Amino acid sequence: MGDKPVRDRGAGHRLMEEALVETCAEAGASIGMFYLPEPTGRVLHLAVTVGVAREFASPWARVGMDDPVPVADAVREQRLVWLGGLEDTARRYPRVGLVVPYRFALAAIPLDASDTAGGRRTGAGLVLLWPGSHGPRLSDRERQVLDSGAQRLAGILRRAADEGRAIQPEAHPVILAPRPPPTPAPAEAAAGLAFIRRLPGGSCALDLNGKITFITERAADLVGEPVSRLVGALPWEALPWMDNPTVEDHYRAAMISRMPRSFLVDHPDGRRLRFDLYPDASGLSVRITQTADEPTPSAATPPAAEAEPSPSRANALYQLIHLAAILTEAAHAQDVVEKAADQLVPALGAHAMALLVEEEQRLRIVGYRGYTAELMARFDGVPVSADTARTHVLRTGNPLFFGSPDELLAAYPSTLVLDGMAAWAFLPLISSSRPVGSLILGYSHPRTFAPGERAILTAIAGLIAQALERARLYDSTHQLARSLQTALLPRVLPQVPGLEVAARYLPATQGLDIGGDFYDLIRIDEATVAAAIGDVQGHNVNAAALMGQVRTAVHATAGAPPAEVLARTNRLLTDLEPGLFTSCLYVHIDFTRRRASLATAGHPPPLLRRPDGSTVVLDLPPGLLLGIDSDTPYTATEIPFTPGALLALYTDGLVETPGRDIGDAIGETAARLTRTPRHASLDLVADNLIGHARHSAPRTDDIALLLLRHGYDDPTFPLSFKMRSK
Repeated sequence: MGDKPVRDRGAGHRLMEEALVETCAEAGASIGMFYLPEPTGRVLHLAVTVGVAREFASPWARVGMDDPVPVADAVREQRLVWLGGLEDTARRYPRVGLVVPYRFALAAIPLDASDTAGGRRTGAGLVLLWPGSHGPRLSDRERQVLDSGAQRLAGILRRAADEGRAIQPEAHPVILAPRPPPTPAPAEAAAGLAFIRRLPGGSCALDLNGKITFITERAADLVGEPVSRLVGALPWEALPWMDNPTVEDHYRAAMISRMPRSFLVDHPDGRRLRFDLYPDASGLSVRITQTADEPTPSAATPPAAEAEPSPSRANALYQLIHLAAILTEAAHAQDVVEKAADQLVPALGAHAMALLVEEEQRLRIVGYRGYTAELMARFDGVPVSADTARTHVLRTGNPLFFGSPDELLAAYPSTLVLDGMAAWAFLPLISSSRPVGSLILGYSHPRTFAPGERAILTAIAGLIAQALERARLYDSTHQLARSLQTALLPRVLPQVPGLEVAARYLPATQGLDIGGDFYDLIRIDEATVAAAIGDVQGHNVNAAALMGQVRTAVHATAGAPPAEVLARTNRLLTDLEPGLFTSCLYVHIDFTRRRASLATAGHPPPLLRRPDGSTVVLDLPPGLLLGIDSDTPYTATEIPFTPGALLALYTDGLVETPGRDIGDAIGETAARLTRTPRHASLDLVADNLIGHARHSAPRTDDIALLLLRHGYDDPTFPLSFKMRSK
């Protein structure tokens, strides 16, 4: 086979799977995950996992090498990544903290399986998770087991490669069960079953996937379904009244954290049932009992069970995931504020929110909800060095939670509580591994911030920080782009006696693209004026730069016959070889002769509304786009331009829509111009045409519009013009 790697589902894969199972067992880890790189090295694939259901593993089955995920950082940076708990995970890896907001400890380590021939690393990674009861630090023994397991796996990969049977990632990860416990003797099994049946209430067992593998008759009676229908089913599928995200979240939390949990569910017949979950490496043991009507669990709750925050973490989680999706659509900083406030405040029971960012060593208010403008103005501009909770989280990157005013004042005695709130969460906005601002959440009543809620708040603050940084960068880049385009368009059109003028420019979208549409009005002498409109191919800086060059070329030759102006401009663009083509329409108006001469280079035909109010589409001799052939000739057409006549020049964005004949669209625009009152101001006419274009169909291109109307009926107009122009 030579050096060509082949897929091998034989000895190499079996050794890899056994090594992962044994490493988990020796380290006391509850979950193990082993990643292999794809050939390009840009993506890690989950090859094998132990101790977790496929549903839990699927979201992490494919990890980009640049993704903000522990295993990617470990492999890319060739270092150990350790997460000691909920808040540590939420602060450093917001995405992980949001999707898996449960108690666990995690270690990710790269494999040093260098190719002895090529000196290349494999790019593989090992991840172990411990139960939520694990301490915040990795012990020396656990580190030794982790290193030993990584070396063992690296050796398996290296030997397989040396033998020409390199282990490649499969399409789907292999899901393994942990090392099974010894099988009990028949007598022991019978005694155990009798013991279970004698206990009050009912009992059932769930496997790692959540399916019921065993259930007593009493448990089946309590939930109201026969044993035969329940075994092999998921509880929230077999029992519609348990089809609630909160129920499934309790199961997930128990399986990931490996810690007992309790919750209450109302049966459709009015009874309240209590479920106590006891997880281990093979699944869940569940005790089901009927309780009184108390809204909270009784004192019999297992001591290790985690109390749920209010609102429930599952409901908050799903709303926050929704927020995460919405934040990807936020284009501007204010969008981030509005979307975050709309989702965060109701989802987490908060009553006020403020977003602050650091600018020039001071905190600046980006936006707020639930606070007064006067209060926000008081906080705006506070030095970062000030000793306050909101500056502390910015300087340190660590969140602060205060469940009452007394707690806040104990930590910061000089604080003036002016916002009317009774509890606060001060959260760092961390982007690109550095704090960039603070998120403040205020609550109207005292509050206990449970660990799960703290983790969710910290994770969502990280997501908001990333969205806010993207939006602020977008805002600044967008402003720069629009400033460039505005600078290339005429700031003010010249005042020409006898000529009314209105111009409009509208970008097609709110994106960063810079269009190449342009217009211009050039005063040549006392009795003549020139107008131009054009459209450079593309939406980028190159198109904008070429647009500026076209305007300059037209200005330089204005006053010559229109056909010659286009010919000279075309030769210039052809010599520049910009790789972009330009349409252009040039108009020369002679007020003395009351005539207009027009020439086009592939531009949409202008509209002429006659003094009697009728509108025609001017059929001009076609000319080739500028920048294609330097020897292209152009032809001019002369038309009457008498007092009251209106000439409309536009780019194709005004009339062109996908799937529609442009001739029909131009005809509709002409009809719209005819219906516009003859004596209406040109600003009103321009707004009317733009409004018609934007409401008739979605626009995919920029719109430029230039309206010119002859405003004099006096037969001695040329003399009047000369007098006014002095």
